[in-house]
Amino acid sequence: MSVTPLTISLPPTEAAPVSADMRLSYVLRHFALAYENVPQGLIGYSDSLQPIVVADAAGSFFQEKEPYPGTPNYRDWVGQRVPFFFDAQPAAPLLTMQRGRVSINADLISAAFYLLSGWQEYFSDERDRHGRFPYAASVQKQYGFVTLPVVNYYFDVLKRAIEHVTGQALKPRRWNGAAFAAFISHDIDELRSAWKAPAKAALLQRSTRRFGALLWQHFTQPDAWDNLESVAAATARYGGCSTFFILPQSRPGADGTPNADYQLSAGLRQRLKALAQKSCEINLHGSIGTATDPLQLDHEARKLQAGCGGLRFHYLRWEPRLTPAKIEAVGGFAYDSTLGFAEHFGFRHSYCQPFYPFNFASGTAYAFVEIPLQVMDATLHHPSYLQLQGPEILPALQPMLAEIERFGGVASILWHNDHFDPANTTTGPQQFAEIMEYLRERGAAFLTGNRIVAEL
Repeated sequence: MSVTPLTISLPPTEAAPVSADMRLSYVLRHFALAYENVPQGLIGYSDSLQPIVVADAAGSFFQEKEPYPGTPNYRDWVGQRVPFFFDAQPAAPLLTMQRGRVSINADLISAAFYLLSGWQEYFSDERDRHGRFPYAASVQKQYGFVTLPVVNYYFDVLKRAIEHVTGQALKPRRWNGAAFAAFISHDIDELRSAWKAPAKAALLQRSTRRFGALLWQHFTQPDAWDNLESVAAATARYGGCSTFFILPQSRPGADGTPNADYQLSAGLRQRLKALAQKSCEINLHGSIGTATDPLQLDHEARKLQAGCGGLRFHYLRWEPRLTPAKIEAVGGFAYDSTLGFAEHFGFRHSYCQPFYPFNFASGTAYAFVEIPLQVMDATLHHPSYLQLQGPEILPALQPMLAEIERFGGVASILWHNDHFDPANTTTGPQQFAEIMEYLRERGAAFLTGNRIVAEL
């Protein structure tokens, strides 16, 4: 990869060699969650007696610690050009079908495991200034498939093989009766800072009257970003319930990164309680440091006192060698929803459905669910990221959202409360409404995170 590693101290990898049986078990568990009534015991590697055999083409890759496999081979599948890793027979047809038997001539199991487990970021030493695995270092960036749920296409190949062997159609899973779901969330980082940017502009323009008016407004009126109730109402207009991630820490992190600009006052707690009574979900937005410190994470969960069934880390900080184990150690979290690229919308693990993160130390899955994040408002327009204009946003997202609908996935949308400020005309309330209207028209089931977990 062509990025320069950040000079930080990374924890060591603690991973046992991953066997073919481990890969098979992890992948087929998720395949069984992606479809209804999946028959068991039909798929194995080429040395097995199962009616569907998959080529074993990974070699010694999973006994070593290289983050990246060889260049994928591209094949056309159901009208889409799909990258296949561990495809040692590119000239052979993808499927060889006989009566009652199917041979899959690419190692779909290893390829799906590689992407879904997050192997690349666990073994890569690349990190950005926030300690995150960067999009620039990913295979999704290198080979241009961040908006394609490649693992779901691999599963579609397995589906075709099972249907041939059994003569029975497999149906994609449904969410509350709908073909796909939408998870609408809001990270609450700032409630009292809407006045700062215009006040700074007034000072630069030497407009003392304007500055004074803004200062007076700040001390005498609610801030434009102190809008939790109107945010919840904006989601409710489309039949959904908001999931709020609340940041309990107002002091900056040890590296100076800001946390909340508000305190968890009695008044705010009462408002959060009222929102929960209206079926909104109140969860923890772990502050800077909590992604690697279980004591701090546990302290903040207790401080919030809201059940904390779900979790998302501030600045999307996630150290793959530490964070999932810390979440498991603290306990009490049914799901996390941190794993998305800050730099680009799409599928960080090339999968459009919730999944169980892989535990490299044990060779099994963690108990909590990951609801991957696909769209964050700041990604769309931030000068360091995509710089899309308002009218460009929904058209840019529609192909990715169509993939989620196609495979019965979950569209995870993060829209911060400050982006509901009417002054924001680029990634503001209008753009949120356009996305929500599109999802409603396509028949998405709007579900909170805990409801999504309950349906798995």
